[in-house]
Amino acid sequence: MSVVPAGILSGGALAAEETDRDGAAELGPRARLWPSLAAVYRAQLSRARVARIPLLFVATFQSVGIMILMRGVVDGGGEARSVVAGASVLVVAFVALNLLAQYFGQLRASGGLDHYATLPVPPAAVVLGAAGAYASFTVPGTVVTAVFGCVLFGLPLAHLWVLVAVIPLAGAALAGLGAALGLLAPRPELATLLGQLGMSAALLLGVLPADRMPEVVRFARDLLPSTYGVEAFARTFAPHPDWAFVLGDLAVCGGVGVVSLAVATWAYRRAAVR
Repeated sequence: MSVVPAGILSGGALAAEETDRDGAAELGPRARLWPSLAAVYRAQLSRARVARIPLLFVATFQSVGIMILMRGVVDGGGEARSVVAGASVLVVAFVALNLLAQYFGQLRASGGLDHYATLPVPPAAVVLGAAGAYASFTVPGTVVTAVFGCVLFGLPLAHLWVLVAVIPLAGAALAGLGAALGLLAPRPELATLLGQLGMSAALLLGVLPADRMPEVVRFARDLLPSTYGVEAFARTFAPHPDWAFVLGDLAVCGGVGVVSLAVATWAYRRAAVR
């Protein structure tokens, strides 16, 4: 039989009395958003590192193949700019929209959301961390696609630096939409279907020149979050780009990204409590 000092017992009794008096024991400080976001981002980046090479290959090969096919139809001018810009942003859509919808759909179906719900991590950090990790994989493929498209269609390479803004803004808008689709879909198969349909919409409405589309399809194109990233990038291929319109398109793309990520955060809270 072990002997417990009386001081410990008395201290425990005092602690219990203080807890009863205050109503509840004092909890530790809540985790802050940015440190939690960085931790989730690193964890997601490490988890998906094995699939990085085939992921980049498939996304890039798809966009490059589409540009080669369109080369036989489009000679140059504004249509060539739309094709190259749309194919470059399509790499972002393939990962941030399609794969992220599948990931959150499977995470919800397998009970993986319960793991994140037990951690002292804000819901926004989970959504933003996963979205940022998936969007990071698109950077090499987007740059390679843009350079290849410029060489293929004879477009200038001088303003490719605008991808520094296009990739994160379009990635945020598409990643938020993909996460929301995955979290709101009742079954993972439906999440996969919705993600693929969204990527197909980004392909048809983003790569094909808008001048050849009917008015109804143009309206649907304006509702697609990636459209404004495509338009901003396409404008930079002009001999004298109108930077006011470029900044306006990027601002709209960023605003849509904030809204879509907010919806995804709400969808995460809704899915986590069920």
